[in-house]
Amino acid sequence: MKIYSDLKSKFNSMAQQHNLLDKEVTVVSARTLTPEEAIGKPDIKDFPLLKGKEVMIEAAFNGAKGQAYTDMPGSFSGSIKDVANLPLTNSFQRAVFISTLNAVMRSLGLAGKTVHCRDKEPAECASQLTKYIKEFMPNPKIAFVGYQPAMISRLVESFEIRVVDLDTDNIGKEKFGIMVEGPEKTDELLKWGDIIMATGSTSVNGTVTKFITEKPVIFYGITISGVASIFGYKNYCPCGH
Repeated sequence: MKIYSDLKSKFNSMAQQHNLLDKEVTVVSARTLTPEEAIGKPDIKDFPLLKGKEVMIEAAFNGAKGQAYTDMPGSFSGSIKDVANLPLTNSFQRAVFISTLNAVMRSLGLAGKTVHCRDKEPAECASQLTKYIKEFMPNPKIAFVGYQPAMISRLVESFEIRVVDLDTDNIGKEKFGIMVEGPEKTDELLKWGDIIMATGSTSVNGTVTKFITEKPVIFYGITISGVASIFGYKNYCPCGH
């Protein structure tokens, strides 16, 4: 996919520019976080992380941390060059690459909000979302991609919204007064909505380019922080660290 070849090229250029590829003391490690490490104890208990449907991968580089959601857990340790050479053919490799990209860009001051918010912060993030959307567009129909309960619970109070998700435990279930739809409805939702609000984990699962259309798109969450900085995508993440 072209977006990943472009990302690898930009990552390599960045690493070369800052003499990171061959630094002997540079070690990148990525590990799967426990749900409590990743998100703490939020008021709403329906987050995919807490249900074990997704995990958080964390990369550490020069004292900076970068995180990424994935449904394919694993562990990795190696150099920046090792990460740059990953083929990015599955979600785990992409999660290692994206989390490392986030950590490196954070360490260089090129990206922020690369670590997930915790405890009461997801609710605080959601409480700011309605105002953010209305400033962006007064009364849009929102095509919401991914299941983020705190955000959805706020958005349904003020907007027409449809939600599509990959999790079979959510599909066909009523959540906050609306029915969660399956991935086969994605194209229909994208045509229906005035704006698209999509999880940043699409940068890991390989579907991100599907949501880069002529319609406005806002990605949410920390996973896409580095990618959004590189390509200039809108990224809503007020409470990330």
